[in-house]
Formats: sequence, C-alpha cells, structure tokens
Amino acid sequence: MPVTEPELDLKVAGRTIAAEGVVLLRLVRPDGGPLPPWTPGAHVDLLLAPGLVRQYSLCGDPADPSAFQVAVLREPAGRGGSAYVHDRVAEGDTIRVRGPRNRFALAESSRYLFVAGGIGVTPILPMVEEAARRGADWRLVYGGRTRASMAFADRLARDHPGRVELCPQDETGLLDLDALLGVPRAGTLVYCCGPEPLLAAAKERCASWPEGALRVERFAPAATDEAGPSAAFEVELALTGTTLTVPEDRSILEVVEEAGVAVLSSCREGTCGTCETVVLDGVPDHRDHLLTEQERAAGDVMFVCVSRARSPRLVLEL
Repeated sequence: MPVTEPELDLKVAGRTIAAEGVVLLRLVRPDGGPLPPWTPGAHVDLLLAPGLVRQYSLCGDPADPSAFQVAVLREPAGRGGSAYVHDRVAEGDTIRVRGPRNRFALAESSRYLFVAGGIGVTPILPMVEEAARRGADWRLVYGGRTRASMAFADRLARDHPGRVELCPQDETGLLDLDALLGVPRAGTLVYCCGPEPLLAAAKERCASWPEGALRVERFAPAATDEAGPSAAFEVELALTGTTLTVPEDRSILEVVEEAGVAVLSSCREGTCGTCETVVLDGVPDHRDHLLTEQERAAGDVMFVCVSRARSPRLVLEL
C-alpha cells in the first residue's frame, strides 16, 4: 500500500530567534488538540507554498503532544524554503504540515556519541534528552561557525554539564574527528548530522568501526559515483496490475505519476524518505541517501524518486 501520512493545518503559536540566522517555530493545532506522536530524529514537511515543500527536524519534546517545534536556518544560497520561513511566516499564520516520519531513529544502545554541525543539532537535541532519560552513557560534540550561530548551545551546556562540548570554529577550529572517531569504540553508536563535509569526514573516520555504528542524516544528496547504468526496465504496480516502462531518462516516480497513480513524495532527491515503497519482486538499484547497507541488501523497500532496477522488472506495492 502506498505510504500515507497525516496532513494538518497548524498555527504558528510562537516565532523566536534561536540563534544568529535561526528562527524557531512553535506549531499547534488551532483547536488545541493533540498532534501525531513522534520519536527523536523525526522530521515533518512544511508545505509552504505551491511547489515549495521543505523538510525540517522536530526539535521539541516528543512527550508534549500539544506542539511541534522546528528550527530553520536562513540559507542565502538555498532554494527558497528558508527565505520563505524567515521573511514571510509570522506568528498567527497557518502552515500545512505533513508527517512526522523518521529515517534517523535513535536505536537502543548503552553508549552514544552525538556529533552535530550547525543546524544539524536539531534532530540531535531530542536524542540527547532521550539518551539521558534512558540512563545511557552519552556525549555530544557540537560545532558551529561562531557561538552566536549555534542554536540551543547555552541550553545544552546548562542542562547537561560535562556531557556537551561546544566547539565554535572561530574559537577552537574544526572538530577534531580523528580524536573523536579515529579509534572504534565497542558498543557505541555514533549519530551525526550537519553539512556534507562533516558527514563525509565522519564516514571516512568510521570505516573501521563495526558495521552500522555510524548513523547520519543529510540535508542534501551526497555526491556519488556509485550509481549504476540507467537502462530502461519494467515496473509492475501490484495493486492495479498495471505494467509500465521506465525509460533511461525518467524516474519511477515520474512514470508512475504520469500514469495517474498518486505517490506521496517531497524532496525527489532521495533524502527525505517520503516516497518509500515496498518492493515485492525484483532487485532495486538503490540510489538514495537513507538506507543502511543492511536495508539495501534486504531489497524490500526503495525510494522511487531516485532509485532504479538491477533486474529487468520490479514489482512494487503501488
């Protein structure tokens, strides 16, 4: 069955400055009712305007069903979403919100190392609170350009003394990932979120760690040369019995939509997880930036906005 998610029109009940260039929105139901439950690492889609949908991590308290909180960094070189939030969204406005969904969930572990860069702290914030609630051994290393640009820095250092290390680049330089990740630590899960250079460096340093020890979340697709050939293939939609041909220059999502089948989607870059689709038969060619190696090997789900087929035919639960 295609993925379906709730959509709600939420009111901006609060709009504050969380750091230099970062605005924090508090979103509530106009009737005061409870919002859908979520877990640390989850994000929602903000449907800001026609054709302008952006994903933001939830950074509030999962135990508080009355409000969602998202922090948005103004990106001068962005595609317009952050500028829209900063310049056009005011307290009292209504925003359509879809989700939440979670492809960056906090797995059970006795020890965690959290590494955040800039606005990448947003999904990490509820994670450290959950790790503390579980009584786990954890540490957060949080880097940013300047102390003034680091959202929630003072709160984190105040609430968790001895466990949070703040590293403003203008004071301490770049994060010392060799010291943090150079030696594998048994039983430790590493959660990392931030700009692509940080994630690439963390992946390189964790190459000798146990498989699955590093978990990352991206804001944009990573540059890669791993994609296979883009040959045409067939896709059967199991729920309708329709068989379609996906040509070399089209995505599964585009072809399916053209055939009149609605598929929930958002980023169309393989980073948000909205178009996750069950694979009933065939071998996917995974080109997303979400699945772990174990999930790729299982081959039972794929993201149809970017991934293709390694077999001549795929059967999808659409």
